[in-house]
Amino acid sequence: MTVDATAPPGKRMTVPPPRDTLGRRGSVFLSRHRRLRLTLLLSAPLFWLGLIYIVALVALLITSLWTVDTFTGQISQTWTLENIITVLTGSLYQTVTVRTVGVALLVTIVDIVIALPIAFYMAKVASPRMQRILVIAVLMPLWASYLVKAYAWRSVLSQEGILNWLLAPFGGESPGYGLPATIITLSYLWLPYVILPIYAGLERVPDSLLEASSDLGGKTASTLRLVVLPIIWPAIIAGSIFSFSLSLGDYITVNIVGGANQLLGNLVYTNVGAANNLPLAAAIALIPIVIIFGYLATVRRTGALENL
Repeated sequence: MTVDATAPPGKRMTVPPPRDTLGRRGSVFLSRHRRLRLTLLLSAPLFWLGLIYIVALVALLITSLWTVDTFTGQISQTWTLENIITVLTGSLYQTVTVRTVGVALLVTIVDIVIALPIAFYMAKVASPRMQRILVIAVLMPLWASYLVKAYAWRSVLSQEGILNWLLAPFGGESPGYGLPATIITLSYLWLPYVILPIYAGLERVPDSLLEASSDLGGKTASTLRLVVLPIIWPAIIAGSIFSFSLSLGDYITVNIVGGANQLLGNLVYTNVGAANNLPLAAAIALIPIVIIFGYLATVRRTGALENL
């Protein structure tokens, strides 16, 4: 029993203790074990997400082992490795795979080169007010539709577009539609996803390190290369995961500005739709999945996944 100390001495009343119920015991137990409480909170959504993701991957793998009846066009649940062998040995699929990986790598490199100075200025040079403005400016393109931005670049890169008009006085011209246009458009689309992790990594770099390097006679280039870059390397890798994986699975941009070129996503889309060959499409879709899993396994030791 407890006594209400706020009441006058003559009118103090005893307050009965809370009942020892099962719910209260559980609440007290969880309040003393923070990790267990966090585990129980996250277990249900993570289990559901993992179940859906794993089931989808297993279904994709199983579908790639089926075939399509040549006469009826119906899927025949006959187990075979024919689709996977075709994808691994066919010259078309090998060429498109190399082209897709090359485009994804170039987009990633372009985004990192552009993102580094922007993120450095945001984190270390700009005033707090300017930082907020720049963060909004970086996020603003994400508010627009993906298709609107892709078709805007189609207009810019056309022979009658603004880029051709700007380069014409200097003897240049627009690259037109093709792989360069695809790389330019994808680089623009995924640039915010690269800037933000690098910006977050640079914010964690103490200013005292930069000052100490300057006091010890370190030049700007040496400070950036020997002090800043090793610290923000996981953040750079984290940004590259976004741009590389998103470029690896994209098929809309290359349809809009890529001309006659095809990437892996286009082959999947064609086989699901016009060709009506879902098992072959599933086998093709396994290629970018394997590539991105290999990339994630490679960069896992850098600590980049903690920056996502």
